[in-house]
Formats: sequence, C-alpha cells, structure tokens
Amino acid sequence: MNKYIKDALGVAGIVLGVAVCWSVITYADSYSKSIQPSSFRSFTVSADGDEVTVPDVAEFTFSVITEGGKDLGALQGDNTSKVNKGVEFVKSQGVEAKDITTSGYSVSPRYETSNCYSLSMDGRVCPPPAIVGYTVTSTVSVKARDFTKVGSILSGVVDNGANSVSELQFVIDDPSIAEAKAKEKAIEKAKVKAKDLSKAAGFNIGRLLSVSEGSGYYPSYRSAAYDMAGSAKVISAAPAPVIEPGSQKVNVSVTLTYEIR
Repeated sequence: MNKYIKDALGVAGIVLGVAVCWSVITYADSYSKSIQPSSFRSFTVSADGDEVTVPDVAEFTFSVITEGGKDLGALQGDNTSKVNKGVEFVKSQGVEAKDITTSGYSVSPRYETSNCYSLSMDGRVCPPPAIVGYTVTSTVSVKARDFTKVGSILSGVVDNGANSVSELQFVIDDPSIAEAKAKEKAIEKAKVKAKDLSKAAGFNIGRLLSVSEGSGYYPSYRSAAYDMAGSAKVISAAPAPVIEPGSQKVNVSVTLTYEIR
C-alpha cells in the first residue's frame, strides 16, 4: 500500500511539474509577444498624404554694410543709426516688434598688403599686412504678415539705409494644422492599401502594432536680393515689387505595421 501511494505521488509530482513548466513557457511567450510586437507575423504598408495651403508669413533679411577707416567707433555709430532707421521704417509699416530680430552683427578688419617683389630682390623682409580700416555689418530678420505691404517694405528698407536685402521666403506660421490633415489622409490611404494587400494575399489583418511618420514641409523661396549700394540705388528708384506667395504643399508619410492572422 505504501509503495502504491509513493508511486501515485511520484506520478502526480511529474504531472504537476510538466504543468508548471508548460504554464511558464506559455506565459513567457505571451509576455514576449506583448512587449515585442515583432515576434508576431506582421506586414507593413506606407502611404503619403498632401495638404495644399497658402503661406501666411513672408520672411526676409536686410543688412547695413558700412566700410571705413580705422575709427571703429564712428563706423559702428553710423551703422547703428542706419539699422535703427530701417527698423523704425519696418515698424511704421505695421510689423510688430516681436517679428523683427537682429540676426547678425560682425566687425571685420580690412588689410593692405605690400608689393614685396622688389623688396625680396634687395634681400629685405616683406612687412606683414596692415589694417587700413574696418567693415561693420548688421543683419535684421523680418516677418511680414500683411502681404499687401511686403513689396513696399522690401524697397523701403533700401531707401532707409539698408544696402542688402535677401532671403525672401514664404512660410506657414503654424504648419501643424496642415500636417494633421495630411496625416489623416496618409493613414486612410495606408489602411486601404493594407486591406487590398491582405485580400490579395489571402490573410486576415490583426491588430495595429506600430505607426511611424515623416513629414516634409519646405518654405517657398523667391529671389529678392538687393545687394550692395550700387544695386540698392537702382532698386530704390524703381516701383515696389508685387509679391505673390502662391501655395505650398505639406506632405506627411506614414508606415503602419499590422499583425497577420
């Protein structure tokens, strides 16, 4: 009787051990799948969505470049006076102070070099380049939101001291709204592609495992370079340019990964 009980207990222990091992393996597999979706059989689809919108901000920069002798203080004073005049003009056209930024300021020496050919023939040492003056450059970035005034602002800053205007571009101040609409379109396209693919391949679509996206929004540039004093005089005498921002396309791409059932 004791032997029978011992044998029964032994068999029960083996069965229990097998059951425990199976439970551990099943749990580990389920847990692994829950944290590692890639362990499923899966497939991916990608699609693009576009949203066309009109830019609402014109951005550009204007610079005041002042060249002179060694009196750096006088050069800086002259440069600052012209920059301030240009900024005040821009403000008078309705541009708010928050949309005007000093984006660059530099002071560069100008050198004069000697013709050392004759000196070297006599065995004399060529003197090093000498500073003969300085160039002061100030650059201001402007955001204009009233497109009816952009042309007059571009030409007006030249009349008010700037001798370089460049980097005109049209941008969307808040592209997130257009990006959201483009994303919705991309996701709907990807879902349709997933259904078509599963139907053609003969499998069922499981749960959505992952979503990734990428966007491509690029401002629209226009050529508006009124460079240096000579060109500035010609531009300032001409009528203000007509500004047309056109439209821009905001593109979003999405990739969806689904479980295969």
